[in-house]
Amino acid sequence: MFDVKVSQEQLHYAKKMVDDYNFGQRGYGDGNKSEQLTGIIGQTVFADLIGEKRPDGITGFDGGIDFFINGKRVDIKTMTRKVPVKDYYVHNFIGYQKNYDVDYYVFTSYNTTSRVLTICGYIGKEDFFEKASFFPRGSLRKRSDGTSFRTFAPLYEIEQADLMNVNDITSLLNSIT
Repeated sequence: MFDVKVSQEQLHYAKKMVDDYNFGQRGYGDGNKSEQLTGIIGQTVFADLIGEKRPDGITGFDGGIDFFINGKRVDIKTMTRKVPVKDYYVHNFIGYQKNYDVDYYVFTSYNTTSRVLTICGYIGKEDFFEKASFFPRGSLRKRSDGTSFRTFAPLYEIEQADLMNVNDITSLLNSIT
């Protein structure tokens, strides 16, 4: 894992995109504006890290493909937290996105308290579905802090330990082949 400070300019850009465009286009499980903002923050910071074009809502639905890295289709998955990522944490994946034509998932976590995006790791799509746990819509999920929630959509969870670890952006880019 490695951390990237999120600039005020990046936050402003992501907020403007979500204010101007609806990034949830499936018609179900699309995420509210706050959840869409989380995803666009992750994509914006990642785009800046790798020197690619930032997300732009004018282009419409991206089919789940956020970036092409070494010819592979990559989807960035971002969650918010108020604390740094721990090794025993899990990352969520909404099951409605399962059939998107991607090769890899990169999981990130946006700490809203410190304004830091943690690049947590990556995993190939096939490996993800072999290792992730599945919970049908309406399942009761308990967090490590004792709180719980009911899933609003089919949900997959993957443990941080099951992701391929990276220490910097170069090692991540070189690992996606």
